[in-house]
Amino acid sequence: MVVFVVRVRLMIVAATTMGVALTGGGAAALADPAQQAPRPSATVEALGDFDFTRPQVVASNLTVPWGMDFLPDGSALVAQRNSGQVVRVRPGQAPTPVTQIAGVAPGGEGGLLGLAVSPTHAQDGYVYVYFTTSTDNRIARFRLSTPQTQQPILTGLAKASIHNGGRIAFGPDGMLYAGVGDAGQTSTSQNLQSRNGKILRMRPDGTVPTDNPFAGSLVYSLGHRNVQGLTWDAQGRLLATEFGQNSWDEVNVIVRGGNYGWPIVEGRANDSRFRDPLVVWSTSQASPSGAAVVGNRLYVAALRGTRLWNVPLTTSGGAGTPVAELVGTYGRLRTVEYGPDGYLWVTTSNRDGRGSPAATDDRVLRFPPR
Repeated sequence: MVVFVVRVRLMIVAATTMGVALTGGGAAALADPAQQAPRPSATVEALGDFDFTRPQVVASNLTVPWGMDFLPDGSALVAQRNSGQVVRVRPGQAPTPVTQIAGVAPGGEGGLLGLAVSPTHAQDGYVYVYFTTSTDNRIARFRLSTPQTQQPILTGLAKASIHNGGRIAFGPDGMLYAGVGDAGQTSTSQNLQSRNGKILRMRPDGTVPTDNPFAGSLVYSLGHRNVQGLTWDAQGRLLATEFGQNSWDEVNVIVRGGNYGWPIVEGRANDSRFRDPLVVWSTSQASPSGAAVVGNRLYVAALRGTRLWNVPLTTSGGAGTPVAELVGTYGRLRTVEYGPDGYLWVTTSNRDGRGSPAATDDRVLRFPPR
């Protein structure tokens, strides 16, 4: 989301100013931080390194927390898929209801999905949600001052019991991006007349930006199966996670007008018509949903894989060897976000019908920086 993108960019500017090189091989370790005076370069080098042995439970007993984003005061808004309710969570406090999204029709993988706070929330007060109704998938917005008044800005996206996509996020350009699944109809992904199987890019009011790659169309990229993670790195590149079918799950670097191959391609094809993924996993290791870049790390929440993937990003645009964190510790993981408090926030998804919930699931967890 925009909050952490700005933070990462400021860190990079600071590093450049002080002559610090950011490398792609992971955060540099400090021999004994307690014995060293704080250094600006150390702060930059460690950005993205979290202590996964010291979890803190922010909220528990939620019902499939899906979308999550942060308000200017540091609290988080969380969308619950099955109930259609948005709640506000803060460390040390019980979740408080914000609003019920009208018209949510949960079923299968559908319901109240993505949530994004406007990057100009302090001025306009808007919160955006992506959800399934009885007839479609759509995006609406509301203000915290009048949450019962919900304004649709995009309607008519095909819905199904599977592959609804649902992740929404504001980019560094101030535009709203949406991952829209193929709704089980694979032919839509290569059809530019359909908005399904795509990543869409729109103005905050839902209208088409004049610099989109296809004139008059919200389509930003095509050839997708089911995108559920959107995030930007420090260079402003859009990274998206995508569910494969039987073989390969993907992380893709999304370019304007790019074609990512589905349903012709799953995984890497080395076909000049399509863009190959940055990272692939077997479907048993991932089923990747939410994603967040912090420093030179990409974190990906895995559902079927029941882990958090930690992917080093290189300055040349590549990726190092992914490291699996939290393997099996909390079950299915849906969403990961970098909080304004410097912690990494993660939601479980064990009550989505495919997990084995613990007594206090589902939970919002946060992990401190090292």
